[in-house]
Amino acid sequence: MAQADGATRTVIMTVDDDPGVSRAVARDLRRRYGASYRIVRAESGESALQALRELKLRGDLVAVILADYRMPQMNGIEFLEQAMDVYPGARRVLLTAYADTDAAIDAINVVDLDHYLLKPWDPPEEKLYPVLDDLLGTWRAGDHRPVPSTKVVGHRWSARSSEVREFLARNQVPYRWYSAEEPEGRRLLSAAGQDGERLPVVITADGTPLVEPEAPELAARVGLATTPAADFYDLVVIGGGPAGLGAAVYGASEGLRTVLVERSATGGQAGQSSRIENYLGFPDGVSGGQLTERARRQASKFGAEILTAREVTGLEANGAARIVRFSDGSSIAAHSVILATGVSYRQLAAPGTDDLTGCGVFYGSALTEAAACQDHDVYIVGGANSAGQAAMFLSRGAKSVTLLVRGRSLTASMSHYLIRQIEETPNIRVRCGTVVESAHGDGHLERLTLRDEHGSTELVDAQWLFVFIGAAPHTDWLDGTVLRDERGFILAGPDLTPDGRPPAGWELDRPPYHLETSVPGVFVAGDARAESAKRVASAVGEGAMAVMLVHRYLEQS
Repeated sequence: MAQADGATRTVIMTVDDDPGVSRAVARDLRRRYGASYRIVRAESGESALQALRELKLRGDLVAVILADYRMPQMNGIEFLEQAMDVYPGARRVLLTAYADTDAAIDAINVVDLDHYLLKPWDPPEEKLYPVLDDLLGTWRAGDHRPVPSTKVVGHRWSARSSEVREFLARNQVPYRWYSAEEPEGRRLLSAAGQDGERLPVVITADGTPLVEPEAPELAARVGLATTPAADFYDLVVIGGGPAGLGAAVYGASEGLRTVLVERSATGGQAGQSSRIENYLGFPDGVSGGQLTERARRQASKFGAEILTAREVTGLEANGAARIVRFSDGSSIAAHSVILATGVSYRQLAAPGTDDLTGCGVFYGSALTEAAACQDHDVYIVGGANSAGQAAMFLSRGAKSVTLLVRGRSLTASMSHYLIRQIEETPNIRVRCGTVVESAHGDGHLERLTLRDEHGSTELVDAQWLFVFIGAAPHTDWLDGTVLRDERGFILAGPDLTPDGRPPAGWELDRPPYHLETSVPGVFVAGDARAESAKRVASAVGEGAMAVMLVHRYLEQS
């Protein structure tokens, strides 16, 4: 558990699994810096990361992080690598024993380590304070002005409140949540001139109240880019999941004027994953949010524009230009387009679930709701990796997690490593051959009727249901523009020429490139493509490959 003193000062964090050492470090830090900085200490990497995330959401600043190297479950280097995603500007210090100096030197490259200190650090006046004085001076020299946080006032069982919180969290916008039923929430509503009948009320960092804001208005008011900087680009990427982000990174890094358009939040389904453990280069796993934010920063670094909360409703070819039309009637044009629109979870057909969506029934991981599941019984529908990852994540705090699987086992649809983890987790139960018959509740989910493969039903108490059942592509808006299969997935490359002949209307003297659709210069990558692998790594790879084919197309146009 992280502990802190003070409430508003810039933070110095220390993490060490030895309680005595943790207290000693915090004591020495308070003695020198307590008057000017807030000292936060934690006794594990996981609790320290949780504290950092909470500080981030509140808009607090972290100047220095000191981490012990030898910690179980997550060592100091692994912790600092994840801490970089939350506070990339914080100075990083590793506390090591003499025998660990080689690891500390390696960490300089892995986590851009600022300094390492040998334990013991006594006397601190000689061995600790001079180092921290220099690091704090370096940190203060940067631009670390406090960023006032956005405030969200809503109701726990308000579907729109849940959507707004998820939108802000997935777009890495710091915010603070206030229940409309608590005194501070009521005070904020009163200050905004609202009586709480219409929720949520979002109060932006500059104090502007927004009542039940739609995504485009909310995005614009919290500082997300929603308007393109130009009318014409080399490449428009539609969709901000792994395939779209991969395409944006490679397109912009190779000199193409690139804009990525996302209708909600970057990351797609992968961005909602609590833990991805089979992605190359992350042996300890990485959350979808961490992977997404790194990719987003990378794309921005290379100059790609990222537009959020912009819905694309049309695509057409006009000579050499490809026109992308938005729901508000505006448009942009480009030499080429990559369709990376991904998929969404299918909706449960069980009676009652539609009315309770966002009020106990959630599609995808809904990570903002995870804390509220503490000590509750949670149900998850689905038997693929996304369901398994959510079960493992929620099992950390939930009283129990029940995985409802239509099939007879998990082996047909879930990775072996996840099945093994689930089997070894005592508070996860798997019920195969079981479906949700109906959902019940007055204003929020209260009970579920379950039906097994023999037709027997059972009524269970339930406040939380997370659904991961199959996927439908976001391609309806492309009807009549590019060829799709019977399920709506986009056909490309060899799938367009099964008989060796080009698709109808194809005017070029070459067949479509591997990821090229039935419209020349329009490519597809990731889950929206017919017969795609539905894996993060393959989506990223297809995004990169699509850019290579864009170059080939542009060279021959």
